Amino acid sequence: MNKLLRLDIQGFKSIRALNDLSLGPINILIGANGAGKSNFVSFFKMLNQMTDSLGNLQLFVGKYGGGHDLLYEGADVTSRMKGMLRFETDAGLYDYEMELAHAGPDTLIFADEKYRFSGRDSANEASWISPGPGHRESGLLLKESEAAVNLRHLLNRCRAYQFHHTGDTARIRQRWRVEDARELKTDGANLAPFLRRLGCSEPKYYRRIVGTIREIAPFFDDFVLEPDNGYVMLQWKEQNSDLLFGPHQASDGTLRIMALIALLLQPEPGLPSVMILDEPELGLHPYAMTIVAGLIKSVSVHTQIILATQSVTFIDLFGPEDIIVADRPGRESVFRRLDPAELEDWLDEYSLAELWEKNVIGGRP
Repeated sequence: MNKLLRLDIQGFKSIRALNDLSLGPINILIGANGAGKSNFVSFFKMLNQMTDSLGNLQLFVGKYGGGHDLLYEGADVTSRMKGMLRFETDAGLYDYEMELAHAGPDTLIFADEKYRFSGRDSANEASWISPGPGHRESGLLLKESEAAVNLRHLLNRCRAYQFHHTGDTARIRQRWRVEDARELKTDGANLAPFLRRLGCSEPKYYRRIVGTIREIAPFFDDFVLEPDNGYVMLQWKEQNSDLLFGPHQASDGTLRIMALIALLLQPEPGLPSVMILDEPELGLHPYAMTIVAGLIKSVSVHTQIILATQSVTFIDLFGPEDIIVADRPGRESVFRRLDPAELEDWLDEYSLAELWEKNVIGGRP
């Protein structure tokens, strides 16, 4: 399993200086509204997009308001942002560093970008390779060396999933192209063709998904995913009924749990390197949260989990070693991993949720 061992972020949105944050198999971000959890997630969205194809970094910058809005306190205070990541793989260590500078017209360009691969058999760390400064898109996209291709894959496979948008116009409620089924999209838009592919080629995994949905929604029977002119819509039947139900008849919570279970129970080779989940508990019953927490623990053997939550119920399903607290004492976001040893006496009498509510561990307004 590939692991993100270390993360540094400097000058990105509310994150002035996050230095040498160590990451484990499960990483649960908690904190008050505006503490910086979403900005932490947004950094991974930027990494994913900029290593996908040429033009995507500038698209990201424009979509989120321009370079000024992406820099800590704006370009007048912070002219550059930096990011540093270290991945561990079976073959060795991959390091990546980037520095993005503000440039006209209100965009970001690479002031520096470098990477290296140090094999497990190497006595010393490898030398850095740099595409040079001044480019508007990641130089990794133009490199074809094995190290560059593998690192690009690692960065691009840091996927941030958010199934919040389930309103009437949400993409998950629409018809979708049958052939667009290889990977579940980060908003769950292609859930129908994704499930159909699993049902055809990975029936064991498909049955696990259906069975787990039934645990949470006992009325559910099975999906009905029949193509129509190259498109397929999310449809299903309920127990003891011959009626066919469609996505516009489903509650927001039902759609979210379907997408979340499909994501977590897909075949292991399809899992991302790092799975980032933004408030996955939104709209879920406490029992459903218990099921989802169990799935997260199981899948963390195969992929690394970073999860942002506001739910006191949800964090009680994990251990203190999994928790990263986000606080914003002034203008900047500060992230701190809990030390279980420091909380040992407290946890004899209180749950993690109670300690959070009492502000013993921080993460409160």
